Amino acid sequence: MNDSSAPARRGNPVLATEKVNKLIWKFAIPAIISGLVSALYNVVDQIFIGQGIGDLGMAATNVSFPLVTISTSLAFLFGVGGAAFFNLSVGRGEYEKASKIAGNAISSMLIMGVFVSIVATVFLRPLLQAFGATDLIMPYAVAYTMITNIGIPFHIFSTGASHLIRADGSPRYSMLVMLSGAIFNLIFDPIFLFVFGMGIQGIALATILGQLLSSIIAAVYFIRRFKTVPLNLEHLRTCFPVTRRICALGAASCFNQFSLTVVQIVKSNTLRYYGAKSIYGSEIPLAAVGAISKLMVFFATIMWGIIQGCQPIISYNYGARNYSRVIETYIREIAYTTLICFFSFICYQAFPRPLLSIFGSDSELFYDFAVRYMRIFLLATFINNIQPATSNFFTSIGKAQMGLVMSLTRQILLLVPLMVILPAFFGFDSIMWSGPISDGLAAVLAVILSLREIKIINKQMAVSPAPTEEEEAMV
Repeated sequence: MNDSSAPARRGNPVLATEKVNKLIWKFAIPAIISGLVSALYNVVDQIFIGQGIGDLGMAATNVSFPLVTISTSLAFLFGVGGAAFFNLSVGRGEYEKASKIAGNAISSMLIMGVFVSIVATVFLRPLLQAFGATDLIMPYAVAYTMITNIGIPFHIFSTGASHLIRADGSPRYSMLVMLSGAIFNLIFDPIFLFVFGMGIQGIALATILGQLLSSIIAAVYFIRRFKTVPLNLEHLRTCFPVTRRICALGAASCFNQFSLTVVQIVKSNTLRYYGAKSIYGSEIPLAAVGAISKLMVFFATIMWGIIQGCQPIISYNYGARNYSRVIETYIREIAYTTLICFFSFICYQAFPRPLLSIFGSDSELFYDFAVRYMRIFLLATFINNIQPATSNFFTSIGKAQMGLVMSLTRQILLLVPLMVILPAFFGFDSIMWSGPISDGLAAVLAVILSLREIKIINKQMAVSPAPTEEEEAMV
């Protein structure tokens, strides 16, 4: 890794001087591109499975998806938390501390990745059953997940590392980390599935090889190219106070992702239970929701790319007391992501059947359920940006508890209870209405809390203005 004897560098002053609008897109566009390619891979992956294996294959990847979201949540815990803590420290001129933060984040990702991989493999069948697998789905789910579990350490490391690399001021390299694995998958999925006839195991093999490639590229960056502060092996040594603070700042993003796992498990079991009593059976709702979730990821990725692009700008400038830039970045973040969510809302409501038809199902019952589910469950998509953007805002300024509260609001405190309670009283279709109700309530709370925080920052700006050039020269 980088030589620790090298002189301390001044961080990334561009974050404090360049126009906010230009900075947002400088950091967001690479994140969006890499996210879109990953989302495209997820959609194409589902298309290959739907056309090459069928509805049971799509359902199998759907019930195994919680393991992916668990891994992603842990990557966010150390990646997003480490990036926010890193940028806050660099903004304050605490360069040695920043080196320890980056090192602890990296080592934590590696340790946790190995641990989760082992646990998920040992308890594979009980986990898949808990995630909603039926007797018909289980063989496909086991064959797929037994292989993808091997790639969990690579998935956690590469995903988390991309956030640290972006925080180091290299958004394009961060994009390269994520793009490499996704492009590999796009190329080798059809080769393993159709040319070599490997079935769902081929899809899984392409996935873990792509994750390995991304991890290697990320490791090369940390060893040879990390630039903001020195980084070497001694910084990888675990320091509990540093790791605890990383986890505190990453908790909001972690639980935001982990809550998706809880929602997925509750939704799958609810659909399985009530679907069995309907004309659709258990398998069609599971397959339909799995396909819709892949389409949701495509649009949500653009929104998350913008949110991720704003994080280093907000964190660095908050640490440097440039509060006006903090507020400007957050306002622009809300504006840009609102446009994306409104566009996705139009697509979901106007073109559900054409969007769903790309997955190749020939069942009219599939389309009957999926079209209604998409239009109702995604009815409030146009405000879905407010809660995650606000959660990221609180995390970026170091207010971990508020970020955590915001991350839990929609999924855990609202959506999960509604999915359990509503169908018990109002029947199968009421599961769909849990989406827009929880989206609306979470957005209202986010607006209230963000306006209150902006007032607090404005008061801080009055009593503690941004440092002068002389003060910055002393850092």
